[in-house]
Amino acid sequence: MMTKFSRIIQGCMTWGAWGKQFNEQEMIATMHHCLEAGITTFDHADIYGDYTTEEDFGNAFAKADIPRDSIQLISKCGIQMKGEARPENTIKHYQYDANYVISSAERSLKMLQTEYLDLFLLHRPSPLLRPDEVSKAVEQLKSQGKIKAFGLSNFTPAQTDLVRTKTEVVANQIEISLTTRESLTDGSLDYMMTHGIAPMSWSPLGSVFREDTPQNQRIKKKLKSLSEKYNAKDDQLLLAWLLKHPSGIHPVIGTTNKERITNAVTASDIELELKDWFELLEASVGEEVA
Repeated sequence: MMTKFSRIIQGCMTWGAWGKQFNEQEMIATMHHCLEAGITTFDHADIYGDYTTEEDFGNAFAKADIPRDSIQLISKCGIQMKGEARPENTIKHYQYDANYVISSAERSLKMLQTEYLDLFLLHRPSPLLRPDEVSKAVEQLKSQGKIKAFGLSNFTPAQTDLVRTKTEVVANQIEISLTTRESLTDGSLDYMMTHGIAPMSWSPLGSVFREDTPQNQRIKKKLKSLSEKYNAKDDQLLLAWLLKHPSGIHPVIGTTNKERITNAVTASDIELELKDWFELLEASVGEEVA
């Protein structure tokens, strides 16, 4: 199912009000650059930009002269945020009754100016989630052709099992990076491999470029030596580290820098040697593997 999605996915969270505040032409130019680089999949959520970025993207896409069947659109629902867009929300919470899930998908379709979503995700797990309500919504959306596939985001294996009692799950978008490695050892990636669920990684570069910590100093030192060996940049090596995992991780990149977008795609051509993969892991952990 996930073979139609580009291996590197372009995250759109920072395209609008929560980041670069792209105007229409800047959005169109970035879309075209992604396609030229080999990225065809664009990741959204209803809440991005305080519920505004999907609409901004949709207005730009309508004028971008890009065939709909040449790209894949992902969106997420379920987080009810406080803010100007929804003043009735006096507290941040999650909502997953069937009517709300359906209305969220239909709103994303309207905002993105598309007839269908290639993948529709529940954004975060709720302790009050009812799998039968989710199933009811997904069945209706699929039968009406409004979503092609369904998945999750930030769900544990046990939470995924709960949803899977009623509904097929094809993807789970979780935080995975060299500095956020828990999914390698807590059973999350093993579970997804076992059940044919495609892992998608948000924040795939981790904290390496954001924080000056002893861990990141060790990682950068190792990256410096490997960059010469592989003739690659640090961000490419961090992505190559993820791409080597046998679960087939799809990194969701957040950058809007055109050079880094291109670099991210070419990271797929880097085949890290086994010992180099473990050297990066050791640099992250701070000691040799057990």
